[in-house]
Amino acid sequence: MPTRKLTVDEIRRAAEHLARDIERLVRRPLRLMEVCGTHTVAIFRSGIRELLPPELELVSGPGCPVCVTPAEYIDQAVRYSRQPDVLIASFGDMLRVPGSFSSLLAEKAAGADVRVVYSPLDAVQLAGEYPGKTVIFLAVGFETTAPAAAAAIVTAERAGLPNFLTLSAPKLVPPALKHLLDGSGTQVDGFLLPGHVCAVTGLEPFGFLAVEYGVPAVVAGFEGLDILQAIRALLENLAAGSPEIGNQYGRVVRAAGNPEACHILEEVYEPVDSRWRGIGDIPVSGLKVRESYRRLDAAAVRPLPAIAGTKAAADGCRCGQVLQGLIRPAQCPLFGRQCTPERPVGACMVSGEGTCAAWYKYGAGRWQQ
Repeated sequence: MPTRKLTVDEIRRAAEHLARDIERLVRRPLRLMEVCGTHTVAIFRSGIRELLPPELELVSGPGCPVCVTPAEYIDQAVRYSRQPDVLIASFGDMLRVPGSFSSLLAEKAAGADVRVVYSPLDAVQLAGEYPGKTVIFLAVGFETTAPAAAAAIVTAERAGLPNFLTLSAPKLVPPALKHLLDGSGTQVDGFLLPGHVCAVTGLEPFGFLAVEYGVPAVVAGFEGLDILQAIRALLENLAAGSPEIGNQYGRVVRAAGNPEACHILEEVYEPVDSRWRGIGDIPVSGLKVRESYRRLDAAAVRPLPAIAGTKAAADGCRCGQVLQGLIRPAQCPLFGRQCTPERPVGACMVSGEGTCAAWYKYGAGRWQQ
């Protein structure tokens, strides 16, 4: 039987009740990190910070795949786009991400064949429609989208498409959180875990947070009440003094995750060290195409000669510190001045789920301090 939708008044009353519980549970200054960029946007859009006591600080984490894709990856994509027989297929939010010397949007304006797709399978379809082109799909993202990219690779392999390749750079969230706690300087008392990532992985990959570091975490959905419930659960866990990994998104996330999605990830990809934009190299935090599917890996099939001069970030850009919760966006000297959504300098301002873009859109004036 379908669940009845709450009225606006019921949502308001529930939020007020949760806010009172949260205020009661906060007895000292606390910092909670929402890992996911979708959460950052939802927190602003729902006005959640206005409901929280001043002793409770929410900071954003590295959970925006566009923001952590390194400049050298964009440089590779740009260089491929300049080859006359190549068609680049990408999700739209990647086009404006700056590399060292250009962006895909600039290359498209200059005549490169760059197409926006809404699914990796759309890129497979393009390969079938344009047999004279080599279609290179830009496979970036976290555990949420990596299974779909893996499915596209399997589909193209079974179809025998000789002109479909991927430039693969998926990233894994748990190693990034371990990196934050291992000495980056990030100080957090608990994590709000991304519901869509955990829908694939389940809870077990995040168990180390509680066991090894004594830091609780709660899987949260993306509605305002979901986030408030997860915050309350985190605070209750902190008050109990027994760190656990909780799940407040049970209508979507199961403890074991999605076995089919995990299986196809295991079939197509293997773990590898990976570079995160603004953060650096993180051990076993990425995925590369396995040898059995290597003929669909652009980097292996059409390797590019090395070039010098890759620049990790624009002068003065502090996206790396923003992504690690070390500073707020307004503390970057470029924020709202040289760097705006219309003229982004750093990747955190490019993506609609980037921390800087969210702060600019929803709180550039109110959250300066």
